[in-house]
Amino acid sequence: MRVVSLHPDVLVATSRIWQTNCTIIRGKVAAGEGGETFVIDSPILPDELEILPALLEQSGYPPPGGLLVTHADWDHLLGRLAFPDATIGCSRTSAERMQATPGTPQRELRDFDEQHYLHRPRPLALGAVQALDVPGRCEIGSQELALHPTEGHTGDGMVVSIDWAGVLVAGDYLSTVEIPVLGEGGSIASYLSTLERLRPLVSEVERVVPGHGPVLDRQRALAVLEEDVAYLSALREHSAAAELPQGRRTRAQRAIHAQNTASL
Repeated sequence: MRVVSLHPDVLVATSRIWQTNCTIIRGKVAAGEGGETFVIDSPILPDELEILPALLEQSGYPPPGGLLVTHADWDHLLGRLAFPDATIGCSRTSAERMQATPGTPQRELRDFDEQHYLHRPRPLALGAVQALDVPGRCEIGSQELALHPTEGHTGDGMVVSIDWAGVLVAGDYLSTVEIPVLGEGGSIASYLSTLERLRPLVSEVERVVPGHGPVLDRQRALAVLEEDVAYLSALREHSAAAELPQGRRTRAQRAIHAQNTASL
């Protein structure tokens, strides 16, 4: 797992698989003293989750007061394996999705572990889930996070803006390694609406953390946004004949494109 600091209060830990990003935020209570920590999304592999508490401690971050998830796909929900007593915070749409499909994240995690011969010390238990008002704001120490709704990749979710650090945590949007994925409850129309909602948010920050892939600066993130708009517009008009974004034309991304086409 690779860890980078984007700001004195923001760390990003990137999993060795799928380049999945976990963002760790510290909100100060008083200048240079104390604070509160939130962990957004999660790495995937068992050893990565095991060392996450030590990473926070060594970095001077207190144990997390909450686990925020950008959406309810299983690979973003694993923070509970590292911090079993922490409450999950998510958009109401994500909370409703988890309530409507109980056991789905656990089943999909088991399937993944069996495929990759992985063992975990305990099963995933989601525990307490707090539905947050989105759009809205969430206090962390004496500061606030801005929460904005997303839909399109799935039918649920949110992005998190860390205004004082100039960082936007974008969930499964704006990735340079993955084309737009139309997952459960997703659609081209809603995905395009989300991209337009993200445009001014991206323009106001210095760094964007996608769900998968490298952290982007503002200019690169806006360029990826335009590439994704072009791809989705072509998908809507030309279906399977739509051209994939430059740099995202691997065999794996062509398989995702085929899944997108089948969902139309």
